[in-house]
Amino acid sequence: MKDITISGKTLKKELFIILGCFVAAVLVNVYAIIHYDRPAVELLSQIGYTVFVAVVIYFLLWIVRLVALCIKLITKKLLSD
Repeated sequence: MKDITISGKTLKKELFIILGCFVAAVLVNVYAIIHYDRPAVELLSQIGYTVFVAVVIYFLLWIVRLVALCIKLITKKLLSD
């Protein structure tokens, strides 16, 4: 079986994307707390939901990135023919 190697650059890029998704989820949570006039303690007590929303955002972004890669590869193949 072949080993798969992930470069440091790719790993760092993915970690920044995941961090960005988490920050976006936290910002959505802060907005909801302010909008619905809830206590600030919900920022910590709802961290499980925040992490779940961050994972959903990451997977949606992953799908968009996958579609963009497919389009890029298809157009590259069509232009090279």
